[in-house]
Amino acid sequence: MLENAFLIFALIAASGFFSVAEISLAASRRLRLRQMADDGDVRAARVLRTQEQPGDYFTVVQIGQNAVAILGGIVGEGALSPHFTQLFGWWLAPSTAQTAGFLCSFLVITSLFILFSDLFPKRLGMAEPERLALRVSQPMALCMALLRPLVWFYSRCADALFRLLGLSSLRDERVTSDDILAMMEAGTRAGLLDASEQQVITNVFELDTRTVGSAMSQRERIAFFLRDDPDDVIRVRIAAEPFSTYPVCEGDIDHVVGYVDAKDLFQRILNNQPISLQDDTLVRKVLVVPDRLTLSEVLEQFRQVHEDFAVIVNEYSLVVGVVTLNDVMSTVMGDLVGPDDEEQIVQRDADSWLIDGVTPIEDVLRTLALDALPHDAQYDTLAGFLMVMLRRVPRRTDSVVWGGYKFEVLDVDRYRIDQVMVSRTTPSAGSAPPTAAGNSTA
Repeated sequence: MLENAFLIFALIAASGFFSVAEISLAASRRLRLRQMADDGDVRAARVLRTQEQPGDYFTVVQIGQNAVAILGGIVGEGALSPHFTQLFGWWLAPSTAQTAGFLCSFLVITSLFILFSDLFPKRLGMAEPERLALRVSQPMALCMALLRPLVWFYSRCADALFRLLGLSSLRDERVTSDDILAMMEAGTRAGLLDASEQQVITNVFELDTRTVGSAMSQRERIAFFLRDDPDDVIRVRIAAEPFSTYPVCEGDIDHVVGYVDAKDLFQRILNNQPISLQDDTLVRKVLVVPDRLTLSEVLEQFRQVHEDFAVIVNEYSLVVGVVTLNDVMSTVMGDLVGPDDEEQIVQRDADSWLIDGVTPIEDVLRTLALDALPHDAQYDTLAGFLMVMLRRVPRRTDSVVWGGYKFEVLDVDRYRIDQVMVSRTTPSAGSAPPTAAGNSTA
């Protein structure tokens, strides 16, 4: 009996070893292992090589776990079943007592293996994967050497199955933007990053998804000159609408021929020189980009042409806005720049917000903790969302209810939505059908 008990616990220990070896290798972080290897730890280098080609390693693990589990069942049944059968024989018939004894021995052995060779070792391996992976690396290397013929046979069989199913057995080590964002979130929770720093980095990754429309100055806010504007008109407009750059148009805003830098205009004013936009040396060639470009694509075009100003046009070649390098950088930096600028989102209380109609939809989603809004491919701003949902130009007090929020138009300037009141309603599922109300006049 004592010998059998010792053998059972030895088998449990062996199975626990293979469980630790399996989970610690899978859970070990390559960055930590790389740091250890750079510090001269040869075991870390061995674990890194194993992670790159883990097939033989896991083959040994599976051979060991299955062989030990089967052997443990055989030994356990032979060691415990007679004793349980004898015990139940006091109350049950011999055949029934034998069946009950077998079931009890099966439950005891299975429970021991589950607890001590599976659950406990794997939780331990998840808690300290790198340290345990280093400790088991040498014993596992010895097991791989001893079981090499079996490892070769089973590995070739597994490789054949992968090829048959068209799957790759190589581990994908590419770091995605989602991985980086997840690490940043964890770093913020741990206090290693400020919330503002995390937001800046998040905004950088959003440059690939945000269209230029989320950062541009809208058409109605563009201050521009006509090519034939006289000197006094130009001077008055500079004083009334001071900007760093002005588009120059021929006839109307949709026929942009270039742009003029305010510094060049000021230089002529200070030198008491007349200002004429017919002068080709004053008017520079302007960069024109479509409104479907992302902010990262706009940045790339700025870099290629060495400009920091662009005119945005739609598919009908109509001007919809202008964008500068500073606009894009303000999108990245968020609240860290432009503290004097009027905020687009103002929280009134825990359940309501005042939001500008031109606020990018990504900022609205972030503020309201929403994953998405319906038909989000059709618009870039909160105003666009309301237009799509209402299927017309919104009027004051028009509202849309969706995802547990009510979006109510408070102020409209002509056809531009200036202010939207967003208030939390009774929580509803994000998939709930939206409702729209338009029972007021402009």
